Amino acid sequence: MRLVVRGIVQGVGFRPTVHRIAEAMGLNGWVRNDGTDVVIEVDKDYERFLRALKEQLPPLALIEDIDVQDSELELEEGFHIKPSAKGSRGAGIPVDTAICNFCIEEMRKEGDRRNGYPFTSCTDCGARFTLISDLPYDRPNTAYSSFPHCEACGREYASSGDRRFHHQTVCCPECGPRYRLIDKEGTHHKDPIALFARILDEGGVGVAKSWGGMHICSSIDNIPHLRRWYGREHKPFAIMVKDVDSIYEYGLPDETELKELRSPQRPIVLIPKMDTPRSESASPGLDTIGVFLPYTGMHHLLFDELDDDALVMTSANVPGEPMIVDDDNVLSLGADAYLLHDQYILNRADDSVLRVFDGDRYFIRRSRGHTPAWLSAPSKGTVVALGAQENIAGTVAHDGRMYSTQYVGDADHLGVLDYLESSISHLRRLLGADEVSHVALDMHPGYSNRRLARAMAEGLGAETIEVQHHWAHAASLLVDEQKDEAVILALDGSGYGDDGSAWGGEVMYSTLDSYERVGHLRAVPLLGGEKAVYDIRRLCFAFDSLAGRENNMFSDRDSRVLEIMMGKSVMSSSMGRLMDALSCYLDVCQHRSYDGEPAMRLEALLARGSMMDGFQAEVHSGVVDSVTLIADVMETAGRPEDKAYTVVSCLIDAMVDIAADRALEKGIGDLGLSGGVTYNRAVNQMVSRRAEQRGMRMLRHRNVPNGDGGVSVGQAAIALRRSS
Repeated sequence: MRLVVRGIVQGVGFRPTVHRIAEAMGLNGWVRNDGTDVVIEVDKDYERFLRALKEQLPPLALIEDIDVQDSELELEEGFHIKPSAKGSRGAGIPVDTAICNFCIEEMRKEGDRRNGYPFTSCTDCGARFTLISDLPYDRPNTAYSSFPHCEACGREYASSGDRRFHHQTVCCPECGPRYRLIDKEGTHHKDPIALFARILDEGGVGVAKSWGGMHICSSIDNIPHLRRWYGREHKPFAIMVKDVDSIYEYGLPDETELKELRSPQRPIVLIPKMDTPRSESASPGLDTIGVFLPYTGMHHLLFDELDDDALVMTSANVPGEPMIVDDDNVLSLGADAYLLHDQYILNRADDSVLRVFDGDRYFIRRSRGHTPAWLSAPSKGTVVALGAQENIAGTVAHDGRMYSTQYVGDADHLGVLDYLESSISHLRRLLGADEVSHVALDMHPGYSNRRLARAMAEGLGAETIEVQHHWAHAASLLVDEQKDEAVILALDGSGYGDDGSAWGGEVMYSTLDSYERVGHLRAVPLLGGEKAVYDIRRLCFAFDSLAGRENNMFSDRDSRVLEIMMGKSVMSSSMGRLMDALSCYLDVCQHRSYDGEPAMRLEALLARGSMMDGFQAEVHSGVVDSVTLIADVMETAGRPEDKAYTVVSCLIDAMVDIAADRALEKGIGDLGLSGGVTYNRAVNQMVSRRAEQRGMRMLRHRNVPNGDGGVSVGQAAIALRRSS
């Protein structure tokens, strides 16, 4: 009997498990990787064998489908693992997972041949996607092709009773990669991790090479120096903590957040921040802090040597460029020390970042440990989508499934565009997605990846398709929730509307075939365009001018110039820009120093706020009058937090009512929430409350990022529908 198994079945100890079960049952036959499927031949008892296989699956394996076929092959005696064959491509691309407890114990065990060896791993753990150049997942197709295993590792690889049986990256100090330390005195090969720890303890800034890239590292107490050195005055830093107990020195995770932190994927999780000087230093002005746990052997060995229980660990890159993976290039950062190894990084992958709301996870950045993964596509066919401008990830839809790349970055830098192109090409190669019918892109005429989209389409003989930004957000939610239609609040910073203005506070009835702009926030001019995004006092000036209020944030001369610009600037209905303006009005933040800063700082204020009596947003033909509401609330006595809460809550109520009314007209009961603003906990709570009052079911993201990192999924879904 032939069994064709599809799913996550490569690089996760699946074939060794099959071998052990078959051998224990006395079956004759073989198992083999066939592209991304696994093919099993057994001579009898296949139903009992499959039951045992499902009960004893390796922790990282996932069976999605088993095709049982009659077979008349002559099977030799015994059960064997056959060499991999080139076959179909697709679903079973393995992801990186944290080092397991068994391997950690080996690293710390005196006398063990892997004692102190940071590249220790087994079939249940370790780097996968960041190491592979092609499928099937065999050593020649990984970064370990240049590290032939030694005799001892070869015995482990060949022994069916060993947990490294057929582990493709089996290695040890005799045959595997090695770390070295480079500092101002030269290169050190003896005890490089211990030396690195000492430099960090003494106040140095270091760079450490990991699986999918490199981190800039610093002690928590050294953050003021790190901010000056790195030019990152206010932006929060994620911190890696030694263990679960140490988390509570910096934040207070709930059970779901703790589960995510301890998962094999080891993402950065935003959790409620402890009110301590050290936490505030890492995450100034916010009520959350990003924490994560060690996931490589090097991390655990480093904390064994450190005096402290936490480190800043942030992606090592020149501002705006992708994370550095090349040893020579990273030396240009000017750090005090570099902890580097000689294993090549084939696929860079930043740390994944998420937060939890009502027990569900929201991906802010889906990357290491969580990519590549797939969602069911609305139709078959092969298309590529390139996302928007910021927080980009690409998507390849192929053979009924949609796969997104790892987080790539912001496309206004050439290096990011190169990274986007190479990530999509690599994903297409792994999937065997050779023939592409469409390349989807955002309709904003100024986005940098448009040129790449056209060049890619020309090279592939494909058509390009432009997709409105917020329709892509809405479509990504439909794919995430496997829905055909919904009315969706698309709330974010900015996106090019089909009328040429900047949208971002939208109520949209959406399918994958079309959309209707049902309602939106009143548009205000972005005075000076992009300048208003950073000098957010300009937003307040625009709101005040439209409301007939005096604005005292500028000199008389500057005010006259801005007044002239009122009739000449791009109009914006953005919820993100509105929240920026509130942040400025209430003295939370007046100049943006990093993406999302004013609205993120406002979240802490909203969390403490309450509704003020007597306010309601006026709605005229689907347009929510934010201008009059803000003027009325700002002129009323009250606490800043209550003013912020009242404005946002009134606007949300009005938008949900517009959405609910249209949903009832359409005969549907689903109301969705997408866009970068929807990471805000208070906004989620307000939408949920009003939706419940209106009897609507909430649709939320769970697998696709809410923000622009999910736009390519929506673009690809729409392109698929057009191509079919």
